[in-house]
This record gives sequence, structure tokens and C-alpha cells, in this order.
Amino acid sequence: MRAPQDDAPQFEALFGRPPKVRAQAPGRVNLIGEHTDYNGGFVLPMAIPQQTEVVLAPREDQQVRAFSANLGASGKVDTYELGQEKAGRGWLDYVQGVTRVLHDEGHALGGFDLWLRSDVPLGSGLSSSAALEVALLRGLRECFGLKLDDVRVALLGQKVECDFVGAPVGVMDQMASSLAHGGAALFLDTRSLQYERVPLPAQVEPIVINSGVTHSHAGGDYRVRRAECERAAKLLGVEQLRDLPDAELPRALALPEPLGRRVRHVLTENARVLDTVRALRAGDLAALGPLLYASHASQRDDYEVSVPEIDLLVDLAREEPDVLGARLTGGGFGGSVVMLARTGKGAEAALRIATRYGERAPHKATVLVPQPAPSV
Repeated sequence: MRAPQDDAPQFEALFGRPPKVRAQAPGRVNLIGEHTDYNGGFVLPMAIPQQTEVVLAPREDQQVRAFSANLGASGKVDTYELGQEKAGRGWLDYVQGVTRVLHDEGHALGGFDLWLRSDVPLGSGLSSSAALEVALLRGLRECFGLKLDDVRVALLGQKVECDFVGAPVGVMDQMASSLAHGGAALFLDTRSLQYERVPLPAQVEPIVINSGVTHSHAGGDYRVRRAECERAAKLLGVEQLRDLPDAELPRALALPEPLGRRVRHVLTENARVLDTVRALRAGDLAALGPLLYASHASQRDDYEVSVPEIDLLVDLAREEPDVLGARLTGGGFGGSVVMLARTGKGAEAALRIATRYGERAPHKATVLVPQPAPSV
């Protein structure tokens, strides 16, 4: 089946000249550590094979001309002037946000022509927006000789999303897109930004299944959860929930509903990240599944960010003997499920889960990892 971008015009056809720079960045799946990043905690994301690619060439004026191949043959070139960025133009806001943030940070930019395409599914909890931001920042870094290291690229991408797009995200997504490598999880302390790549044991492989239920970080529910955490931290007298000792959980549970349950999720999820890292390092496969399932239950019951379709995918995973564990990944309210399976068994298990899901849910599940073999 052809995707819309397969029929889209290429850079040369649109702009009448060859490009100068190509760059790309991956989406990410979060193995464990959800809603802990904006609370100063620990996360454990991985890069996925799906990528966003940007192709660009500098201009001699201050105009930006941008085209998304994901809109297909019916798409049009959108334009704006540097320094005249205004939010409210859909996908172009991520491009405008990047140029605005770079300008505000004192980086010298000229105009440019931009072509982009992405196979990171939108609204899937796999950081399609972070992949776009990081890919474009990488491309502009090369095109204009900007002095940005990979951590700074991630921080600027987060700033784009928070300050220009208006989605109050933590830093995990951009750090994963900028720093994660295939085959290893990125163990990240979101307060200090210290990170370490932790390889998966050879005996396990990830599965990622998109539920078909889309979400948006700019929407209200995600904002509400973040505000609840900030209110709980203020009532408990700490800067961030990361600062609350585990022994203080009973005091947190005495807060007005639902704040205590939100705190309990953050504290226990931070502990689960640390336990998962220890299990990966030790090759303790038996410990991994219960940690993933406990994380999902906490998101479902204490943080209340799951939906019935996601719960169904997790329940179906429990029926598979070769799946060790499964959980909601991403901000919630839809999106995707991440699982760990025995190596070599993931593709077949994922296909069975997706098939049974399609028989019971009003949406179609898409297996993203392992990537299906191309049809002949």
C-alpha cells in the first residue's frame, strides 16, 4: 500500500535546484518511566526505526519555504519570513518554532527551502514532533554552521514545543531522538541530564504496536496531569516530586483527590525505572515483565492516562507466552503499547496480538516494531 508521501514531489521539482543538506532523526519508544520527566525523574526511552528526514538548501533572503511530503501530491509549499513566525499553522508551527527559538538564542540564520517526510506515526506516543524538531535542528546546524551539541539540540527542541507550539512536554522525547542509538535504551536523569546507554539483553527484543487511537500533547488532559503534579509538589513543600522521599508517600496520599495517586505513580515509576535498569544490566528477564505490567497498572489506575483500547492490547500481551511484559508508552490517552518479547518471537506474537485486537476494538492496530518484512 502506497503512503501519501510516495506520490509527493521531490525537492528539486518543488524548488528548481538540488538540496545542500540532508538530516534525519528517529522517533522514540519509552520502555519505562512515564510522566516522570517533567517531575525531574528518571526515564528509559529507545530509538525506533521510524525516522523523520529533512532536506534543505539555504536561500539568499530571509524567506523560509517548506513542504511536507506527508501531505502527498495535494500538499503545497508554505512560506514565512524569519522573524515573522506566528503560531497556528499546523505542522508548520514546528518549523517556525525552530527558527524562532534559534533566533531568540542568538544563532544567525538565513532563509532556506525545506522538504520533509516522516514515517513516525502522528499522535502515536512515539514522538513524531520531537523527531521533526531534532531532524530540522540537525539540518540547520549543518547548513549554517551552528555551534550546537546534541544535548543542546534536544533542549532547543523542547523549548520549541513548550514555548511556541504550546505543549508543556518534558525533555525526554527530544533527548531520546537526539541521543538514543538502536539496540540500547537511554537511561536519563531528566534533572541533571546525565545519561547512559544501556543495551538490551540478547535474549529480548522490543515490540511496539500503535493502537490507532491518536492523542495530542497540546490537548487538555496532559496539561491537567502536569498541573496536578505541580500543585502536589507545592502542597508537599518540594520543588519537584523527584525531591519527595519515598517515606513521605503516606503524607502525599492524604492530599485532596486525585493528587495523592498522581504522586504515588511518579514515586513508584521512578523506582521502576531504576529496577528496570538493574534488571537489564543483570540480564534478569524474569524481573522485566512484572515491572512493565506494574507501570501500566499505575498509569491506568493512579495516573489515569490509559484508554480501553490500550488496556486491551496489554491484556492480549498477557496471553502470549513469549511476551514478557507490556505497558502504555508515551503521554497516554491513546497512542502505542511497548512490549518486551523473547528474541525471534516478537514479530509473530505482535501479529497475533494485532489481529485479535482488530476483532475486538473499533480501530486497527499497526505493528511498528519489529518492522514487518516488505511485501513482494
